[in-house]
Amino acid sequence: MVKFCGVEYMQDLSFPALVGQMASKGRPFVVATVVDTEGSTLAKRGFKVVMNERGEVVYGTLGGACPEGAISEVALETIRTRKPKLVKVILEDTGRAVAAALKPQESDVIHVETNCGGRMQIFVEPFTEKERLIIVSDGGRDEVASAVAAMAETVGFRVELVDPSGTVPEIRNIHKSESILELDVGKEDYVVLVTRGRLDVPVLEELSKVGCKYIGLMGSRTRIAEDFEKLRAKGVADDYLNFVRAPVGADIGAQTPEEIALSIVAELVAARHGKEVWRKR
Repeated sequence: MVKFCGVEYMQDLSFPALVGQMASKGRPFVVATVVDTEGSTLAKRGFKVVMNERGEVVYGTLGGACPEGAISEVALETIRTRKPKLVKVILEDTGRAVAAALKPQESDVIHVETNCGGRMQIFVEPFTEKERLIIVSDGGRDEVASAVAAMAETVGFRVELVDPSGTVPEIRNIHKSESILELDVGKEDYVVLVTRGRLDVPVLEELSKVGCKYIGLMGSRTRIAEDFEKLRAKGVADDYLNFVRAPVGADIGAQTPEEIALSIVAELVAARHGKEVWRKR
């Protein structure tokens, strides 16, 4: 038996069956596959391992502990970045490995101390849960919230709604609460506030204590300025207020609820990839 996320798995499961079980748990994991070899290596093309979110091997082999240990850090990196990576693993004696370690290293080349003398190319592919977008609404019919939710889902976000009334029928995952912290918000989450103003200050104050990947606030410039002054009076730092995208969305001249939603989702996608969009000054 092996254990993953507190759940035990049979070691004799086939690769598809094990990966299916792990994916169903909604936690990240990595598949690392040997795609090419040169010289003397125990692993051949097609050898693969499955690693859990701690970089531990739960299935398969890459030919031994040396290459598997070297790939562990790469696996964790791909989970963080959500991007696959092709790396070259050079299996060489201790002297050459140490000498290589003293030189500037290429990010896609790993030197491993072993006497095999071969080389391997390994494709490291992360499988992660969809990024979560939390929409904060005042409730009732909200065309912008509904449109943002629909568009965000099409580009791969998992959408949840904070709505005290619980009355936005187009969104499935609704939390009838005024406290966003009940959702266990984390640094990888995206949050967009599309309220009429009543929840802006308390929600933004709560978020200032936990940190998120992205926070956007919809509203007029006058209301946003008033909100920020109230937050400063509560001791919220300007660095955090400068981080909040307000007014939210790319400057595309949006007028309708659907166009406003498009501008917001465009900015979400840009934030996902570390890019900035043109915004109104």
